[in-house]
This record gives sequence, structure tokens and C-alpha cells, in this order.
Amino acid sequence: MGRLMVLLFLLGSPGALAEICEIPNVDSKLVERLGQRLLPWMDQLSQEHLNPSIYVGLRLSSVQAGDKEAFYLHSLKLNYQQNLLGNDHSDREAKPTMGQLALYMLALRANCELARSHKGDKLVSQLKRFLEDEKNAIGHNHKGHPHTSYYQYGLSILALCVHQKRVHDRVVGKLLHAVEHDRHLHQDHLSVDTAAMAGLAFTCLERSNLNPDLRNRITLALRTVREKILKAQTSEGHFGNVYSSPLALQLLMTSPMRGVQLGKACLKARAALLASLQDGAFQNVLMISQLLPVLNHKSYVDLISPDCLAPRAMLEPVMETLSQTQVSEVIRVTLKVPSVLPPYRHSITVPAGSSLEDVLKKAQELGGFMYGTQSSLLGPYLTSVMGKEVGKREFWQLLRAPDTPLLQGIADYTPKNGETIELRLVSW
Repeated sequence: MGRLMVLLFLLGSPGALAEICEIPNVDSKLVERLGQRLLPWMDQLSQEHLNPSIYVGLRLSSVQAGDKEAFYLHSLKLNYQQNLLGNDHSDREAKPTMGQLALYMLALRANCELARSHKGDKLVSQLKRFLEDEKNAIGHNHKGHPHTSYYQYGLSILALCVHQKRVHDRVVGKLLHAVEHDRHLHQDHLSVDTAAMAGLAFTCLERSNLNPDLRNRITLALRTVREKILKAQTSEGHFGNVYSSPLALQLLMTSPMRGVQLGKACLKARAALLASLQDGAFQNVLMISQLLPVLNHKSYVDLISPDCLAPRAMLEPVMETLSQTQVSEVIRVTLKVPSVLPPYRHSITVPAGSSLEDVLKKAQELGGFMYGTQSSLLGPYLTSVMGKEVGKREFWQLLRAPDTPLLQGIADYTPKNGETIELRLVSW
């Protein structure tokens, strides 16, 4: 009876035809310009800037960086293997996080490598230890929270899955429970990128059948996640927002669905993404790396059996120069921090085209303001403002007055003249 109910649930209404999420080809020049934005980042080979998602995104795309791409993978291997497989006296702070290790393993798989060597086994063991720690933090009663996030939790299960490495049913069960009980995947609203990453992990587990005793639960949870993402589509066409749409489309493209207008929703999302691309919305390397596979009809699930011989167009670097008008124009941005005593508010002048991070640097140079950051795969994020450090389950939210949350980080957002930017300490 249980299997019959699962089958009926997946079939939807009688006679309903399964729809696919098909993204028609886009202009190759547009894809090329998007890929070119990654090239300068591939020259930054310090541990702080190395980002496995760049390599994964290119390998699953229709473009390539040639020898630079191969050298970037070599640099990733040197960094990650040295920090993870070195002696125990190495700097603990230098060791990659769970999410970084998971992305590195995706990068290895994107090069058609499987973690089967002695070094590979150590990487797998470390990632499994990370997941075990997260599982224990959530607790047997599911009332706790992962130390990192359910996004990294799902990403890590996916990384092990594409390497054909099984994780314990109880580890997968924590992610299933979060989806089944609608917990932690959202706060006031659905976290589309977290849900999409969970869905990609479930899709890999379903296709690989690594946890056969959980197969029915995985299938139902996958359907639930996909339906929730479709319901989160905005009137403009984005799933959640412009930056969560690429990962959502990766999931929706993996298999057909019955009883929903999947094809129409994906076409609407494609149009919204193209409009955002024309507006220059995609500057962050992680977001670009998630979008490039979509434009090549690929997803992270394709790393189960990657095609490393597929032809890809060679990217040529582009030299960008600022016009004299851009160089000489100065804008004024008001920066305020009401979460500290006394509250901070000051007007800062910076060259047009400056990032929010440039505004913060200028404010600190002028005196009376200070801040601290920590690097991540998404770029630097604020850890302290005016000496106020973030606590457990707290973060510094970026808002444009009067009350619009910014979708980009401090390195990616470019304030306009006359804007007021608020840094607000919030709990989650």
C-alpha cells in the first residue's frame, strides 16, 4: 500500500502529462561574456580566493579557459590536499570548511576523478566526519541546528553521492526530516537555494540508489521540494530571487513533473534571468558558476557521469577600461548603523562604481567607523561592525533605506548616488 501511495502521489491527476523544464539556447556571446567574468578570479591563487565552484561551473558549461583551467585545478589540489591531508600541526583556521571541501570534491568529479585513492579516502572520511558532527548538532529529536547550514549539509551529501560514496541513513534522514516537517529550510519565507541544494542531493541519491531503505521518503521529499520551489516563483519569473534561480533551475531541469506547468514556469524564469543578465546582475563568481551549467542544460547531478570530452568554446580575456566620466564622477552614500550605541550615521563620498566594501573602507579611513570581515566562497561577509561581533545565529544584514534587504554582498553591491545603506544586526 505504501508503494502504491507513492506512485499515485507522483503521477498526480489521472491523464496528466509530465512536463519538462527546458531552457532554450541563449546567445553564445552572452554566455561567453558571463564566462569571461570568471577569468580574472582564476588569476587569484591565494588560499583566500581559491574557489572550487569556478572550476565546476566552467566544466559543466559550454565554455572553457584552456590551460588556465587546468592550472586552476592544480592549484586547488595543492591547497586542499596540503591543508586537509597535512600534519596535525597545521593551522586549524586554514583548513577548508565543510562546504568548501564538498565543492572541492565536486571539482574533482567534474574532472572525471573519483575519490578512490588513499588521498581520496581521506577527503571522503573528513567530509563524513563533518556531516556526523552536523547530525549530532541537529540532535535525535531534530530540535537543534547544524553548525553551518542545511545548504552545506545538502551540498556535502551531494558531493559524496556523485563520488558513489554512501552516507548513513541517519545522516540523510536529518535532511529528509527538515523537508518533511518544513523546518529550517526557511524562516519567514522559503530559502530556495537551500531547498534546491537538498533537492539536488535527493536526486543524486534517488538515481544512485545508495540508500535503498529511504527510497520512498527520498522520492516524496524530492517532489515536495520541487513543488515548493515552483510556488516560490515571483511575478517577475525568479524562483525566490534572481540569485537563487540558477540553482532552482538546475533542480527543476533534472526530471519531468506531472500536474504542474513546469515548462511555462521555466520559460518565464529564463526570460527573467536574461533580463537580469542584461542589467549586469551577475557579478559574483559563485552565482555565475551556478548559472553557467543551466545555460548549457546541465546541473550538478550530471557529475554522477560527467562528460569530460564535450566540446567547449575557448574564452578570450577582455580588457575593461573605465571611461573618463566614470573615473571623475563622485557619489555620496550615507552609511548608518542603528544596532550600536551610540548609533552611527555618516555621509561618505566615493568614486562612482565603487562597491559597498569600498564605502566601508573609506568610512574606516575617515575615522569613527570600523568593521571586520571573513572570506567565504560568496565573497567577504561582515563579522563585526563598530566592535560588535556577530553572536551565535546572528548576522549583519545589509539594507537600502528605508527597508529593502540587499541581495548582494559588500563586494558585489554598487551603491548609487544619494542612497542610504544600513547595517543591521539581526538574529535568525
